[in-house]
Amino acid sequence: MLDIALIRSDPDRVVELLQRKEADCRADIDRILVLDVARRELIATSENDKAEQNRVSKQIPAMKKAGEDTTAVFAQMNALKDEIRVAETELRAVEDEFNDLMAGLPNLPDDDITAGGKENNEPIRYFGEPHTFDFPPKHHVDLCTDLGLIDYERGTKLAGSGFWVYRGLGARLEWALLNYFIDTHLGDGYELILVPHMLEYECGYTAGQFPKFADEVYKIANPTDDRVHYMLPTAEAALVSLHRNEILPEAELPRKYISYTPCFRREAGSYRADERGMVRGHQFNKVEMVQITTPEQSDAMFEELVGKAERLVSGLGFHFRTVKLAAGDVSSAMARTYDIEIQIPSMNGYKEVSSVSNAREYQARRGMIRFRRESTGKVEYAHTLNGSGLATSRILPALVEQNQRADGSVVIPEVLRPYLGGLELITK
Repeated sequence: MLDIALIRSDPDRVVELLQRKEADCRADIDRILVLDVARRELIATSENDKAEQNRVSKQIPAMKKAGEDTTAVFAQMNALKDEIRVAETELRAVEDEFNDLMAGLPNLPDDDITAGGKENNEPIRYFGEPHTFDFPPKHHVDLCTDLGLIDYERGTKLAGSGFWVYRGLGARLEWALLNYFIDTHLGDGYELILVPHMLEYECGYTAGQFPKFADEVYKIANPTDDRVHYMLPTAEAALVSLHRNEILPEAELPRKYISYTPCFRREAGSYRADERGMVRGHQFNKVEMVQITTPEQSDAMFEELVGKAERLVSGLGFHFRTVKLAAGDVSSAMARTYDIEIQIPSMNGYKEVSSVSNAREYQARRGMIRFRRESTGKVEYAHTLNGSGLATSRILPALVEQNQRADGSVVIPEVLRPYLGGLELITK
């Protein structure tokens, strides 16, 4: 959530920055300013009436003791009570609209982020060389089917389109990838957290996914009461809320967390021909990285997360690139994002396998995630950052395609072999 003080002081600047994200928020900003004035006036009126009510009520015992008539005083008390009730009713309505509009505003992009959509994304570095073959390469769907790694047909039978089943060495290879990611993060000092896969609304609100993107998740209604949970779209939604409504000591920052979860996403519309298989789906596995830190550490922690994602992909031996996203391609809750994009030969291009983002204080404001300065005792909002480290649904297709041989076998990257009993090659 944005700082209302910033909107008050420079609304035109806020509008201009949001326009870089291709968000036309002028009408909302103007309305927020009107509601902000009304809200403060109603609060002042209510507080003044309550103060007057307290002052008058203190006169009543003395008047009764002196035998004075208190009829006029009680009439005044009742009038004040009615005024307070009306003001509080108006205040609730104003605050509801104000809060809804504030919650719907995207985060401001950092000053160095280019305006516009994904056409303005900027590749900033490349790793390795593009993969070439001296034989006709197979698509990952055909490789995984021929080698018995993935059962697409039975995945569809069990859950419908957009789902698959890992089998045999395919399941072991998937688990090897997750273990490689987790072991690397643990070696870097991150704490492993296993979170619930069903979350309450407040987690999605804090992460900035709700209310705007509430229709993109799977909801679960409890048949015995009025509770509604949603299946987490990413562990970020849970990890960011770990310290919701808390004040952390500055000495304990940064907090560095990882979590493995399946992720559940609603994918609207049909897939393109080049996206068959595992590239897009309703459920996939991911290890998520989240940091909670001070504003001063924020930029350094962002670079750390980007570097960690790059090293994980590099360790698998892939050719890939790191891309700085333009403002319109940065998600609503984030101020900046770098994508790690990997080459999948059958797709004739690059696909994102990790997004690393800095929300600055946007999520912390929504979730009241704060820290206390050691030197001054002042309480401030923390900065939150997240990154995929990594998702497997595009890593595994790239792995089998880039490492395939002419006979249809697949070479296993060296970093994964310890998790597969030393196995070097997947054959029929």
